Amino acid sequence: MVIPVRDVNPVRRTPYVTYALIAANFVVFLLTPGIAGSVAGQGDLSQLCHLQAFLEHYAAVPRELIHDQLPRLVPTGETGVGPHGAGCVVAPPDYHKSPPVSVFTAMFLHGGWLHLLGNMLFLLIFGNNVEDRLGHVRFTLFYLVCGYAAAYGFAFANATSGDPLIGASGAIAGVLGAYLVLYPRARVWVLVPFLIFLPLRLPAWMVLGSWFVLQAVYSSGGGVSSAGTVAYAAHVVGFVVGMALAWPLRPGTPPPPEPRGLLWGRQARPGW
Repeated sequence: MVIPVRDVNPVRRTPYVTYALIAANFVVFLLTPGIAGSVAGQGDLSQLCHLQAFLEHYAAVPRELIHDQLPRLVPTGETGVGPHGAGCVVAPPDYHKSPPVSVFTAMFLHGGWLHLLGNMLFLLIFGNNVEDRLGHVRFTLFYLVCGYAAAYGFAFANATSGDPLIGASGAIAGVLGAYLVLYPRARVWVLVPFLIFLPLRLPAWMVLGSWFVLQAVYSSGGGVSSAGTVAYAAHVVGFVVGMALAWPLRPGTPPPPEPRGLLWGRQARPGW
């Protein structure tokens, strides 16, 4: 995968919603109980139990979304000692969880710094232009619709799963799909890992198209040993929904002021 750095596609207005979403994701991540120790691999049992209880409450769970099957016992965040040793205490939940609302809260939860920073980088680079084209209010609604579509699309494909679904990836995939439709010829500065990181300026259709192809391959089980903890199917659904929602706006979208061709090496540096 290439690493996007920035695009050559100026905006007419300040992307307040994009900035607010990025700030909110960072704040929620820093306030997530037990996340620091878990990410560092040094969390004690108490921190892990608090994190597990928090995710059980606020993460989206496919089984809950499709069948409305809420668990009778959930982690409380406390630790205890049972027949098999120390562990997290479980008890009937003292709260009412709404599965549809959990999709919203899950969009602001992340499992680690790499997960968070990767998502926010893509949102920062591509979200501003989509927000500029849609407007602040419509972009907010667009982001939420893509996030919900991605979560429920993944849930329908994994209806019996009890694993928590977290992250803004589905909504941001929708932003990428919209950008591909609206600005396919915009140039994107990327770093290509090949012995060293080579700077290249590539068209958006190449950068985002290859990203989507990889997500589609991974979601089908190709190229990976297992699906792991990444919801590739959610990325695919969010991307397609974003493309579909942006398609009616394509005819009136002015092209970015960028010449054709690829630049690399010394030729690439002056334009950074």
